[in-house]
Amino acid sequence: MAWQGIVSSPDVAKDNKHQIVETEHLMKVLLEQKNGLARRIFSKVGVDNTRLLEATDRFIQRQPKVLSETAGSMLGRDLEALIQRAREYKKEYGDSFVSVEHLVLAFAQDQRFGKQLFKDFQVSLQTLKPAIESIRGRQSVIDQDPEGKYEALEKYGKDLTAMAKAGKLDPVIGRDDEIRRCIQILSRRTKNNPVLIGEPGVGKTAISEGTCPENRGRGCTSSFDEPKANIP
Repeated sequence: MAWQGIVSSPDVAKDNKHQIVETEHLMKVLLEQKNGLARRIFSKVGVDNTRLLEATDRFIQRQPKVLSETAGSMLGRDLEALIQRAREYKKEYGDSFVSVEHLVLAFAQDQRFGKQLFKDFQVSLQTLKPAIESIRGRQSVIDQDPEGKYEALEKYGKDLTAMAKAGKLDPVIGRDDEIRRCIQILSRRTKNNPVLIGEPGVGKTAISEGTCPENRGRGCTSSFDEPKANIP
């Protein structure tokens, strides 16, 4: 996604009759990536992506236009500097490739556009880095498209713990032994992945739901106080 954003930026410059490809064009591409990582990061820090894109578009429209066919043919100095800063963030995170989060962080020092944009929306490195870490988890960037692997549980699973807290799960009755055994396994330091095997309808999901404290039967208690149960 990062590389796609960079190579698509000249198209934005050309569409707007700008000779030089700059940081605002890259920001527009990143914000227009549906379910893209940049949008997820900004949402994490409480920014409205629609308003952010509108502000980016307004800045783009204020830039001088050219009438020749050279639009989008030159890489701007500020964009070059931003890409270099992104490479430095890549090293800081110990990653193998530049990813979208590195580009987003690099915008914070962009003197042309990004720094003022972030100031207007009260975004800073201090707010961005925790948001990025919560999305990345412990994953490292080892290929050119790592964004699809971030927050995999949130994207492909159901948070049973949140559902139990919201009262969306039925109480689990009569499976205390199985639930207790699962919790014992989950509480281990190693080899802590219980596997539930059985034909459809025998109650595997009910046992998973029963590991949530809010949905556990009274007779099934444990020191496993804060589990987060997810199912695909």
